[in-house]
Amino acid sequence: MNDTARPARAVPRRGRHPHDDAPDTSREQALLATLSDGADRELLTGRIVRAWLPMARRLARRYQGRGEDAEDLEQVAALGLTKAVLRFRPERGNAFESYAVPMIVGEIKRHFRDCTWDVHVPRRVQELRRSVREAVRELDTGDHGGVPGIGTLSAHTGLTPQEVRSGLAALECYSVLSLDSDPTSPGGGHTLLATLGSVDPGFQQVVRREAVRPGLDRLAERQRRILYLRFYCDMTQRSIADQLEISQMHVSRLLRDTCEQLRREVEEITGDSGTDPAPGTATADRGPAARE
Repeated sequence: MNDTARPARAVPRRGRHPHDDAPDTSREQALLATLSDGADRELLTGRIVRAWLPMARRLARRYQGRGEDAEDLEQVAALGLTKAVLRFRPERGNAFESYAVPMIVGEIKRHFRDCTWDVHVPRRVQELRRSVREAVRELDTGDHGGVPGIGTLSAHTGLTPQEVRSGLAALECYSVLSLDSDPTSPGGGHTLLATLGSVDPGFQQVVRREAVRPGLDRLAERQRRILYLRFYCDMTQRSIADQLEISQMHVSRLLRDTCEQLRREVEEITGDSGTDPAPGTATADRGPAARE
């Protein structure tokens, strides 16, 4: 097709628009609107996109220095340009650049909103972050007074105090620190990973000790004494029986019943039905010492 091979023409329009070097592709776009899907349409679409690429790249360069690679931004701008070429309707009488520029800029902003955050943040919170960030910049007097207060930001932005707090919290969510980074001073040797706690293997034991304490207070004097002699004084059942002047079998039965009672009470409090007994209970009397 002869029309598809005709190159786009650059028509200078100085003093009228920021994109004065935009090409004149009105004829190609009018033809594109008449073509159905196929090779000719794809060829003509590519020709129009290439003609407008310098403008798209120039728009992308406005957003450099925000943590995103320049080539990635240019690709996003090219995607927005392609969408604009495919969706533009010349019969409505609008200039293509007035349609394409918002489409390209919108695609770049969507990219920043959806693809560049290290932590997923809802769109509403991102909008709050932007409003709060702009307010902080506008209220910055340069006297190093720090971030303005919640009330000041709320009055300046028209947001509620809670929305301001959400926006301030989101300021720290755009990019995150590595666990190997030093949050205090470079080369200090203290990484974020070193500040993270780990599971204390004795924590559950503490919980059980505290859970068993009320049950111990409710036991009869003889039961508490037998537990004390067996688990704190490490006496055998025979020695306990001699000291209390009862049979060793009676001591064994009292120990078993008392430990089972305490275990049930601990399980009701903690919801822990594991195999580990409460401190100093149950299984300690099933070894050789229990028969002495």
